[in-house]
Amino acid sequence: MNRASPLLAIGLLAACSGRQSPLAPAGDQAETLHQLFLLALAVCGIVYLVVVAALVWSLMRRGRDEDRDGAMRGLNRGLWATGIGIVLGVTILIVGSFLADRALFATRGEDALEVRITGHQWWWRIEYRVGGTARWIETANELHLPRGRTTRVLLGSADVIHSFWVPNVAGKIDMIPGRRNVLDLTPRQSGWFRGQCGEYCGMQHAHMAFDVKVEEPAQFEAWLARQSRMARPVGDSRGMHGQAVFARTCSACHAVRGTTASGRAGPDLTHVGARRSIAAGTITMSRGALQGWIAQPQALKPGTSMPAIPLAPADADAVAHYLAGLR
Repeated sequence: MNRASPLLAIGLLAACSGRQSPLAPAGDQAETLHQLFLLALAVCGIVYLVVVAALVWSLMRRGRDEDRDGAMRGLNRGLWATGIGIVLGVTILIVGSFLADRALFATRGEDALEVRITGHQWWWRIEYRVGGTARWIETANELHLPRGRTTRVLLGSADVIHSFWVPNVAGKIDMIPGRRNVLDLTPRQSGWFRGQCGEYCGMQHAHMAFDVKVEEPAQFEAWLARQSRMARPVGDSRGMHGQAVFARTCSACHAVRGTTASGRAGPDLTHVGARRSIAAGTITMSRGALQGWIAQPQALKPGTSMPAIPLAPADADAVAHYLAGLR
């Protein structure tokens, strides 16, 4: 076991990086929190070493003859040194926390892209404000951010308390029913990251995730322009059949802009085929995964609000084909 301990430690440290790790900051806010963490780690590490050193010193002196007055003078000096160390350590942490708070709110007065995110059991409604207008573009379970530009996220909940957390980009903040909390995100590194609900919210809390893509501003604007368009017209008979079945069985809960489907109970599916995953990060996107989700959602994500749809295999295949084409 002792020989295996270093290997185990190395294996655990391997989890300190990646697309869902606060120890691999990819944004200004995450970098600020990372620096505060390193400061706290350094202060606590120094305190630990001092305590261990004092313990070793006391053990080495045990049993030595020493007059009582001399021992009391040493004890008083030790208490004064301990008190000064505590005050110094706490002061450093307070100042560091104050500066970190200032840095986290430094962008609050700047112009920013507005995104409204609402937590549901167990998925995410995501809406982008178009310029300074009152128009919002809705999507779900996938957040796109422009690199180097601040995005102001307005967070709320439709049911229970959730918590929005993208560890690589920023810290987490609660999403409370009836209230909008605000979080600024300023990513500096392009790539895919993973967000997660950070507050236990029920049976499928662990499967309430979302994909985050940080991309160059021009690429982001092109993506947002595509998201603003209506659903692409169906171009084949199987897709037309799938659209008809979808309108008959799914449109009460889901919306597809440009069609008669306008439900609000579930995620907007206007461009669902272009997303990286379905069911809030539970399953990788594919036509087969869509068909499985339509047929047996409770088997894939027990407790989800999505009911099993009693469709004939040919109808389920057509609906999956239709949805996969909504890109």
